[in-house]
Amino acid sequence: MTDHTNPQIIVSSSDGQYAQAIQARIHEWTAGEPAEVGGTDNGPTPYELLLSALGACTSITLEMYAARKGWPLKKVRVTLEHSKETRTGENDDKPVDMIDRIVKLEGDLDDEQRSRLIEIAEKCPVHRTLTNQIKISTLLG
Repeated sequence: MTDHTNPQIIVSSSDGQYAQAIQARIHEWTAGEPAEVGGTDNGPTPYELLLSALGACTSITLEMYAARKGWPLKKVRVTLEHSKETRTGENDDKPVDMIDRIVKLEGDLDDEQRSRLIEIAEKCPVHRTLTNQIKISTLLG
């Protein structure tokens, strides 16, 4: 996956309770919250967007790697789920964010190629960002 330098995303309140309009380069989409929490369900929730970023990056990274190697990867399907778990004696008994990622690979790949692609999934740029220390600076504009 290409590492774009300094991407800029603009998110603005939109029509509807918790509705958000999102812009990235020439692309526009929406986000929001489901009706059961007071939203209008106009788009994916922020956590769904986060998971979709990880899934897309994983799939793209695997496709690029397999293409460079000339491997017969036909399709990648990534299923993701987010949960919070409290583990006694870990993290001061505070909940830990957990992401389960299931990668399905289609194509005439041998076991060694499949194993290597799963190793590569751990190295996609979004995975590395999420598992690295992140600092967020918030300024009033």
